[in-house]
Amino acid sequence: MAGDLGRRVAVAGVGIPVGVAVVYLGGWPLTLTVALLAVVGTRESYGLARARGWRPFEGFGLAMAMALILAAGVLRSYEAWSPLALALFLLVTLGVLTGAVFRRGPTGDPLLAAGTTLLGLGYAALPLAFAVFLRELPEQMAGVPVSGWAATHLLFFPLVITWLGDTFAYFTGKHLGRRKLIPSVSPKKTVAGSVGGISGAALGAVVFAFLFLGPDAVHTLPLPVAALLGATLGAVAQVGDLAESVLKREAGVKDSGALLPGHGGVLDRFDAIYFTLPLSYLAFPFLLV
Repeated sequence: MAGDLGRRVAVAGVGIPVGVAVVYLGGWPLTLTVALLAVVGTRESYGLARARGWRPFEGFGLAMAMALILAAGVLRSYEAWSPLALALFLLVTLGVLTGAVFRRGPTGDPLLAAGTTLLGLGYAALPLAFAVFLRELPEQMAGVPVSGWAATHLLFFPLVITWLGDTFAYFTGKHLGRRKLIPSVSPKKTVAGSVGGISGAALGAVVFAFLFLGPDAVHTLPLPVAALLGATLGAVAQVGDLAESVLKREAGVKDSGALLPGHGGVLDRFDAIYFTLPLSYLAFPFLLV
C-alpha cells in the first residue's frame, strides 16, 4: 500500500507540472498531448472490449481518435470543428459497418465490434477535444487577444474542480463514509463521500472564481453561479467515475491500463474529465459576464 502511494505521488509530482506547462503553452503542445491521451484512452477502451472477447476495429478507431483531436487543434473552435467531427464520425460508422460485413460476418459479433469501436471514440476521444476549445475560448469570447495565465483559466477551472471534488470525496468517504453509494458498481464509494465531493467542488469553484474570474479578470463568474456550476461539475464527475467503474466491472479488470504507476491507465485518471470538460465548455458562454 505504501509503495502504491509512493508511485502515485511520484507520478503526480511529474504529471502536474508537465500538465500545467502544456496548458499554459496551449497551441500544438496542448493539441499533441491531448491527441496522445485520446489515442491511449481509446486503445484502453478497446482493451476492455477485448477482455470480454469482443473485437473492435482498433486500427481504424485509433486513427480516427488522432484525427479528431488534430482537427480540433487546426480549427481551434467547436463551431468550425463540429461539422468535420460529425463527418468523421459518420465515416467511422460506415467504415466499421463495412468491416463488419467483410471481416466479421453474422457469426463474428458484428454488432459488438461496431458498437465498441464507436463507443471508444465517443467516450475517450471526442470529449478531450474540448480541452483544446476551452484553451481558445477566452480569446474567442473576448474578441481580443488574451495571453498568459488569463488564457488558461477556463480550461483550468474544470480540471481543478474535478480534482478537488475527487479529493474531498476520498477523504470524506474515508472518515465519514458508512452507507455505500452503488456497491454493485463501486463498492468503496459512499453517500458521504459523494456529498463531500460535490460540496468540495462547489467550494473550490467559489475560491477559483474569486481568485481568477473576479470583476477585474477578462471574464467574470459570479460567486453564486460558480458554486452552482462547481456542484454540478462535482456531481457529473462522479457519474464519469462510476461509468468507467461499471465498464471495468463488466470487463473483469481492476484498471484500464498500467501507463501511470499507482493510478492505472488513462481512463482511470481521466474518467471524470471526459464528463466535465464538455459540460464546462457548454456552460461558460451562458454563465460568464
